[in-house]
Amino acid sequence: MRSYRRRTLLVPALLCVLVVPMARPAAASGDGEGTPVHNGLGEDAALSAQVVRLYEDAALATRRYETARQAAETQRAKAQRVEELLERERRELGVLRKDLGRIARAQYRSGGGMPLTAQIILAKSPDELMRGQHVFSQTSLVVNNALEKSRRAEARLASDEAKAAAAWQSLEKRNAELADLKKGIEEKLDAARWQLQGRADASVAAGSCRGAVRLDQPETDLATAWVAPVESYALSASFGSGGKRWARRHTGQDFAVPIGTPVRAVGDGRVVKVSCGGAFGMEIVVRHTDGYYTQYAHLASVAVDQDERVDAGQWIGQSGTTGNSTGPHLHFEVRVTAELGSSVDPVPWMTERGVQLG
Repeated sequence: MRSYRRRTLLVPALLCVLVVPMARPAAASGDGEGTPVHNGLGEDAALSAQVVRLYEDAALATRRYETARQAAETQRAKAQRVEELLERERRELGVLRKDLGRIARAQYRSGGGMPLTAQIILAKSPDELMRGQHVFSQTSLVVNNALEKSRRAEARLASDEAKAAAAWQSLEKRNAELADLKKGIEEKLDAARWQLQGRADASVAAGSCRGAVRLDQPETDLATAWVAPVESYALSASFGSGGKRWARRHTGQDFAVPIGTPVRAVGDGRVVKVSCGGAFGMEIVVRHTDGYYTQYAHLASVAVDQDERVDAGQWIGQSGTTGNSTGPHLHFEVRVTAELGSSVDPVPWMTERGVQLG
């Protein structure tokens, strides 16, 4: 198991992106003598780091939102069960009241509803009078106990229902707050993505890269020697597919990902090419220890320099849509040589190395 540890971020640390508006620094000092220096690369690094940070914040907000949503669903189910129990108790109470009405009518017809004086006069014997009074008293006691029990149950369930409703309203409010937080982060992220893309397009138009924009990636423990070039993705154009934008056939595998997504070296190797012009836009080519080459194209930033050694899983750049591209994605190729025209299908090649793409 290898651990790729944090590399030093070569820019000033960012303040919390949720508080500080996205604004380009007007100047930067760097020679210790108070002499202003060109800060374009520093701005690029700050912007790239900001995009990465916003991705992390958006993912955190999403997880918090999902946790709160699941808690709300649990509370909703509890409230529904309480309401169902309350409704059942109400039905039972209605049945008891009907039974009480029948008993009262039967008692009246049999003399149980007459005044005690009349019952004494009409009774054939003291024993008959006592039996009638005893039956009436026992029946009334049972019914009254049942009614009292139902009243207590109804009051308790009504209280529980009110508590559940209050808890549900609180969770709904919390969900709304988290949704607003997530929306705000995503809006800032989208703005930062296109600002990053604009800088990349300018570099490609000039035909030269502005230099490596170092990314402060978290420590990663890898149990395998090979990884996918991006963590979360949807596969789009596949190797060998046709299309108007390719002279012959598609020479790689496309990964549909948003602008600014961290791009990883799929295995250990050395950077043999960093280019910012042509159909591939901003691209990186890495030679791996087994002699194969991998290409990462249409990037929005590069985080490595030519001849630099890279480890499997290391962030080497950020995805974009530079060059001959119809939308944000990573174009990934596997080649026998460093040059275009020697590519092989990346999917089975990665599968042979224990990485399932899809």
